[in-house]
Amino acid sequence: MARGGCSWPRCLCKGKMVGVGVLAGISVLSILTYGYLAWDSLGLGLGETEAARAGLGEEPGVGAPSSQPHIIFILADDQGFRDVGYHGSEIRTPTLDKLAAEGVKLENYYVQPMCTPSRSQFITGKYQIHTGLQHSIIRPTQPNCLPLDNVTLPQKLKEVGYSTHMVGKWHLGFYRRECMPTQRGFDTFFGSLLGSGDYYTHFKCDSPGICGYDLYENDNAAWDHDNGIYSTQMYTQKVQQILASHNPRRPIFLYIAYQAVHSPLQAPGKYFEHYRSINNINRRRYAAMLACLDEAINNVTLALKQYGYYENSIIIYSSDNGGQPMAGGSNWPLRGSKGTYWEGGIRAVGFVHSPLLKNKGSVCKELVHITDWFPTLITLAEGQIDEDIQLDGYDIWETISEGRRSPRVDILHNIDPIYTKAKNGSWAAGYGIWNTAIQSAIRVNHWKLLTGNPGYSDWVPPQAFSNAGPNRWHNERVSWSAGKTVWLFNITADPYERVDLSARYPDVVKQLLRRLSQFNKTAVPVRYPPKDPRSNPKLNGGVWGPWFKEDEKKKKADKSKGVNKQKKNKNKKKTNQKKGQSLHCRSHLAGG
Repeated sequence: MARGGCSWPRCLCKGKMVGVGVLAGISVLSILTYGYLAWDSLGLGLGETEAARAGLGEEPGVGAPSSQPHIIFILADDQGFRDVGYHGSEIRTPTLDKLAAEGVKLENYYVQPMCTPSRSQFITGKYQIHTGLQHSIIRPTQPNCLPLDNVTLPQKLKEVGYSTHMVGKWHLGFYRRECMPTQRGFDTFFGSLLGSGDYYTHFKCDSPGICGYDLYENDNAAWDHDNGIYSTQMYTQKVQQILASHNPRRPIFLYIAYQAVHSPLQAPGKYFEHYRSINNINRRRYAAMLACLDEAINNVTLALKQYGYYENSIIIYSSDNGGQPMAGGSNWPLRGSKGTYWEGGIRAVGFVHSPLLKNKGSVCKELVHITDWFPTLITLAEGQIDEDIQLDGYDIWETISEGRRSPRVDILHNIDPIYTKAKNGSWAAGYGIWNTAIQSAIRVNHWKLLTGNPGYSDWVPPQAFSNAGPNRWHNERVSWSAGKTVWLFNITADPYERVDLSARYPDVVKQLLRRLSQFNKTAVPVRYPPKDPRSNPKLNGGVWGPWFKEDEKKKKADKSKGVNKQKKNKNKKKTNQKKGQSLHCRSHLAGG
């Protein structure tokens, strides 16, 4: 099966989506009080409901509901591999357990080790090396964002009639208006632009004195919604409102990117009830946060059923990276943590729940990566993937739904050319094929190769959380061999990365190094600019938000050039004037 290919014919949806808001007149207080409202609870029969929607500009129901499924993608933040009930956690997650048990558990599922990389790969279907976001995350003060020439998943879904909504954490850059979620394919956005912040006040300090407010509705600060509500609950209420005001006969894409369970470790008091026995304060707070998240997902599922979406919906659940033990997360028995290319940093909790699945209640052990959602969901939506889009993802719906073999045989976990180089790395250690000082990781079939400095590499067992905190004395420490910069593991046989096979199988090492080299030839330059002092929220009304503006001198120069050009060409044909104006506009669009 071709990369990004479709497994069944596609057709384009006829007609256009028109936004609706039947519940606009209902107070937010009512929504908060009752959780959500059914159409029938408003005293509207089916005919009356259709009439009300028609009055708001939406077509009454014509024939059967759309064959296009409703797509609900739920992304948790920093949830550890062990931190779900069905992986043996002491933290109770009854909703996640039930949804996963009735759907398909993804037990060979990979994401990226940090926030921005996973989100960028989900929304574009491309590896980091193909978007320039190979290094770290997008910082609040950086003039950087997901490159504007990348087509996004919501943009493709809008092409075939989907209403697209995002609730939660963006973290794909915002330094200029064109980078905002509503400019990248989402009809509406409610959430935060940064990677983290206070769950109640929605303020974030990037460094001492560089602090600002970070809660948005579409393109503006959402001061009116700042009622001190815990973000997990606030986002869930927003999702319920969106579902209440949308016509379930029309397809919807909901991207719900919860802030939980990322630090700071905060949760409403009632969720601590079952976890008083956990001595480690970070783990206890983390458990309460996860319990609240589990309840939120239950409320989202109930709303899908209440409003008539569920039977034609696909719910996908994923963590964005591994857990951080120092912040309460657990990846046991996997090695490493968030921010590393060991399995504990990149192997994620994930499942698909849908009445449309053929093999419900099953486990998928085929190789799946977060880039695969892009082509898979576009295909399910009956959309088209442009031939000129070079995707790294594959359509894996038949793999998940029917238990077929995955078209994916490899994953480039990453190549980061500017990460701290391993002191003892060299071309010689890489057999003249690859400089092993460079941080990189790749998976091909059963084999996984790491080079350079892969990051924190201990195993942190559950008992490490029994005292004052995860600490070195409870960890299984790693004895490093002097000068080591290459590791090889058979992940199928050794998923915990305990037996390095690089010395035993040098030919396999060479093959994977060559594959790394091939990938590297397709990489685009890294985008990681220095911070811009104009990003300070103090210069933007106390709010984190777009700050990029063209230099005033450049504006004046351009204006002067334009005036001179008009004088010089005043006798030219009108068509040539239009052409010049068009080229002038394009030069502005290319800037920044």
